[in-house]
Amino acid sequence: MARPIYTAKLVRSRWLSDQTRHFEWQVEELDRFDFKAGQFISMLEKKDDGKNVTRAYSIASAPRGRELDLCLNRVPHGFFSNFLCDLTEGAEVHFHGPHGHFILRDPLHDSIFVATGTGVAPMRGFLQWLFAEEHRHAGKHFWLVYGTRYEKDIYYQEEFEALAAAHPNFHYEITVSRPGEAWKGRKGYVQVIVGEITQQLSQEQRHMADVYICGLNNMVTSVRETLIGLGVDPKHIIFERYD
Repeated sequence: MARPIYTAKLVRSRWLSDQTRHFEWQVEELDRFDFKAGQFISMLEKKDDGKNVTRAYSIASAPRGRELDLCLNRVPHGFFSNFLCDLTEGAEVHFHGPHGHFILRDPLHDSIFVATGTGVAPMRGFLQWLFAEEHRHAGKHFWLVYGTRYEKDIYYQEEFEALAAAHPNFHYEITVSRPGEAWKGRKGYVQVIVGEITQQLSQEQRHMADVYICGLNNMVTSVRETLIGLGVDPKHIIFERYD
C-alpha cells in the first residue's frame, strides 16, 4: 500500500543562527496533521538531473492543528538543506510521515532530555506537549540538558528559559564546549551535567527515570556510558542518532 504524500506550505521562518533555520509549515491536504512529539517526516524533492532526493527531519513542535515546525542546519554542498534554507514564505514541499519511535514512553516518569545542536528539535516537541496541559507533567520533574560548541548556537533559549521560570518542575541546563570570553554559563560537555543530575536523584528516581538523547553518535555514546556507569538501566535510555 502506497504511503500518502502531503504538501507542506511554508508559513513563516526565521534564522536561529547564521546556519540554522526554524521553519513553520502548514499541511495543505489535512484539517489536522496528527503525530506524536518526537517523530520525524521525510521530505521529497527532485534535483535538476531528475534524481529524487529524500531527507528525514525531526519535527520540532508538538501537534498543532495542521502545522508543524522543523529546525535544520544549512550543510555546505548539501542539496536538501540548502534547498530548504533558500525557500521563501508560500513555497511548497512534499513529504510523507510521520515516522519514528523516538517518542515519550507511557507511563511517563521523571525524564532527562539531552541534546546537542539541532538534536533539540524533538525535545522541543516533547516539552511543548508535556507543558500544554497540567495533568501531563504534574508530580514529575524534567530536565533539558543542551550542549553546543559556541554560544551563538543556543537554539530556543528564551523559550526554554520562560518555560523553566513558569514551571518549577522543569530544569534547563546549557553548556558550551568552546565558549568565548564573555560566556558566564556552564562550560564543557553534556555528559558531565547528566552525571551530576543522575547522582542527585534518589535511588528510586534513578531506577525509574527515563533519559532521552538526541544528537551525534559520539555524544550519544558518551552519555549512555556515563549513565550506565552510574547504574542506570539501559532500558531506560532512549536515543536517536543524527549520523
